Amino acid sequence: MSWSSDMRSGLLLLLAALSLAAGPCGYHRAGTEGSLPKDVHVIAVPAFKNTSLRYRVEQRFTEAVMNEILRRHRRLTVTSAPEHADVVLRGDIKGFDVAGVLLDDTGRTRVFQVTITIGVTLRDRRTNRLLFDQPDFVFRGEYELPEGPATLFNEEDPAVDRIAREFARSLITTLLEGL
Repeated sequence: MSWSSDMRSGLLLLLAALSLAAGPCGYHRAGTEGSLPKDVHVIAVPAFKNTSLRYRVEQRFTEAVMNEILRRHRRLTVTSAPEHADVVLRGDIKGFDVAGVLLDDTGRTRVFQVTITIGVTLRDRRTNRLLFDQPDFVFRGEYELPEGPATLFNEEDPAVDRIAREFARSLITTLLEGL
């Protein structure tokens, strides 16, 4: 039997419609069901390590992750003490690089790119089972130096805070919805 292009298109359309009508196949809407074990009630987020040697960046990332957990998952209690937790989330900021990416007409760098590499693990403290291991999360963000007197203020700090919040959103989404 020879299939014409119209017949193939019609069959594909019919199969697509049937698969949609069949309903979800194990999928769920983001944010409706977490992937952490149901018996997890307390998550410890000890201060991230900072092997990048960039001053105080670990505090910003640790705080951003704790705030994101509290914002997104009301049933979890967050602590910094692993001995009081069901699971422990650890982070290690391995790299922190800043590079100029755009020059203005005078040759002065106006836009900088920040690249941060972080290793993250989530371990069930009760069973010592590793639930999540991502040794190289890489996050990038940019910041711009404005012209005029405002250039006297460091724009890097707010950029790092923004990147920390973006990292935390991505990490917690992965942990709560995608393990």
